[in-house]
Amino acid sequence: MSSKTKIVVLRMKEIIYTAIFIGLGILLVMLLFIMFRPKKDAPVASDQVLYVPGLYSSSLVLGSQEVNVEVAVDANRITSISMVPLSDSVATMYPLVQPSLQNLTKQICDTQSTEGLTYSEDTRYTSQALIQAIDRALQKATAK
Repeated sequence: MSSKTKIVVLRMKEIIYTAIFIGLGILLVMLLFIMFRPKKDAPVASDQVLYVPGLYSSSLVLGSQEVNVEVAVDANRITSISMVPLSDSVATMYPLVQPSLQNLTKQICDTQSTEGLTYSEDTRYTSQALIQAIDRALQKATAK
């Protein structure tokens, strides 16, 4: 048995083409990996539209007086909450309504939720009625 030596002749042009194609293949695999990996730093909630932007109101009956609680929302957040009395005597007859609403507005705009709000024992019933009115307005604003 004799072993024959085989000589392979490669041209420099073929080596350069092969190196370029291998480099492009590696680049393509890296690009696909970067494009399709899950992103951890992007919050999921910002991609979803929570509300239809606009101004939504809900009525609240205080004794014989009626007020509208207006909630302004963007696509993803609650921007402001205000009260529009239909009569001038509401502020006089119900002095706890406006301070309670200001307290709740600050908490709701900070947390973007009507859950887990704190309010004093003196304004418990007023705050609960306001929260119910705000929830009704937010239900109207919810994107379907």
